[in-house]
Amino acid sequence: MKTIIDKIAWIHMVDGRVLAARSKGKELYYIPGGKRDPGETDHDTLIREVEEELTVRIKPETITHFGDFEAKADGKEEGVMVKMACYFADFEGELNVSSEIEELAWLSYRDRERVSQVSQLIWDRLHKLDLLL
Repeated sequence: MKTIIDKIAWIHMVDGRVLAARSKGKELYYIPGGKRDPGETDHDTLIREVEEELTVRIKPETITHFGDFEAKADGKEEGVMVKMACYFADFEGELNVSSEIEELAWLSYRDRERVSQVSQLIWDRLHKLDLLL
């Protein structure tokens, strides 16, 4: 049986690099965001998760859908997939990590192997569009 983990992600890029986070005790980086709470919209989840993880506030009027991506969930048993809806958005505040984040990094396409499987699909699309160096 196929199980899907529903996630929302914020793609924030500067100078052709993507902001990525690494959780404590993990090796792979991921795009900031997280799982939807019951009844939440994509925008609600994006705003809440980014504020929880990075202490900045997404400007709701700037949220733009980039795409939906699906791949095997890292570290989960066979048949568990992650579906990630990705958005660009502006923010206010200063990027800082929360207690669940070990490290933030600005990654390029050559860092593709350092990110989760679903993030690799996103890296490929960004690179194909000449947005990711």
